[in-house]
Amino acid sequence: MIQVSGMPFQPSDSWKPDQIETTIIKALQKTPNIYSFSSEKELLFEVKSRKNIILSAKEMNDGESTFATFRTARCNPTYWQLTRAGGFLLKRQTSPAAAIRDIFTNSDQYKFECATACVINFYHGLLKTMGDYSFSTLFPNLYLYSWHTDDDLGLYSNFVNHYIPGDVVYFNNPDVNPATPWFRGVNAIAIGNDEFFGHGFSIRTEEKMIEALNTKRRKDSQQSAYLTSLITRPSFQPLARFSAGRTIHKTRPFIVHHNKTSVSFRQYLYELTYIPKY
Repeated sequence: MIQVSGMPFQPSDSWKPDQIETTIIKALQKTPNIYSFSSEKELLFEVKSRKNIILSAKEMNDGESTFATFRTARCNPTYWQLTRAGGFLLKRQTSPAAAIRDIFTNSDQYKFECATACVINFYHGLLKTMGDYSFSTLFPNLYLYSWHTDDDLGLYSNFVNHYIPGDVVYFNNPDVNPATPWFRGVNAIAIGNDEFFGHGFSIRTEEKMIEALNTKRRKDSQQSAYLTSLITRPSFQPLARFSAGRTIHKTRPFIVHHNKTSVSFRQYLYELTYIPKY
């Protein structure tokens, strides 16, 4: 259910949503949760951002970037420094907007895993929504590695009984073949109509995604891969307020180079908080 200024949402005559936007609005309206917005402009920002994340996922699917483990990751050295951990560090005096856009325009120069792909699509979708200046101001020190993000992206995860197009869902493969641990799961962007984009798996239905993962299980496996109830999304409302002119103070988020391909955002948060016992 959608509420705007405390009231059930009624679209104004000036707003003419396209097909993707209509799908997103219907999904928000159908959920048992209340999605509350302070203004129609704030709601519009989220709907536009989700649509652009979906369009970015489709563009990545049509591009030439390929799936890779952190050990074999690759990026365009014009914009990014490839770190020893397999992350992409934005070079100094380089436009964040131009660097993110290059991943799509020169996609043949990039290799990365599926969590990194989801973060890239979040950034690219927001770039399309916010424009170059606002995006580069908000995200001046990009580092692309697994689920590591700028704090102002506001990523968070929940276990829910629904997802909205533009969310990232997680397909778990508990009996993964130990020889190919990067198939332990797939982070995939919900693009609507029961279809998902997972980097390295292309666009598939839930059934086909599970079918593909099941070919990567141990020989003696008795447990199928499955779609979990975990979803991951940016905090759209603070981002909308920034795009309207809010000032910010930037900090550098903590990072752990865990070297585990295809982990969920929740697992990445566990890696951040894990303290080894000696």
